Amino acid sequence: MISNKKVIWFTGLPGSGKTTLAIALTHYILKKKLRCVFLDGDDLRAGLCSDLKFSQKDRMENIRRIAEIASIMLKQNDYVIVATISPNNIIRNLAKKIIGSHFFHLVYLSTSLSTCISRDVKGHYKQALKGKIKNFTGIGADFTAPKSSKLKIDTSKLNIRDSVAEIAKLIDT
Repeated sequence: MISNKKVIWFTGLPGSGKTTLAIALTHYILKKKLRCVFLDGDDLRAGLCSDLKFSQKDRMENIRRIAEIASIMLKQNDYVIVATISPNNIIRNLAKKIIGSHFFHLVYLSTSLSTCISRDVKGHYKQALKGKIKNFTGIGADFTAPKSSKLKIDTSKLNIRDSVAEIAKLIDT
């Protein structure tokens, strides 16, 4: 029997819409009476991963922890929605390996850096551009687009409702 359980893993620059879409997708899934949990990278960084910095080694450990939690949560839920920058293919592949390639569904938010900077709701880009935040993804640290993903969405071109409708196709299959 093939499992319908899935981890929907959002990746993209800060401000690309990962959390916004993850929350909207979570509501969509819950309305279908399916079990779902949402893991937000910022929340996990503030708590479970607060001991980590932003070196490649620490970024790997951050994603390892998130992927391990997602893997555990998937045993109790139909869907686990993860929103985290996961800035390169090495890190994303680690998450995929931990979770299992048959469960892992990468959604890449390809929104441009200029759009993300214009959104800057938390003021992080402004601080990074002034040199107050070091190794901020997109400014002091690189973000590498995924080599492959289940879905690619530019949130500057698709609104939340239409983006969720595209992502929902992963769930409804």
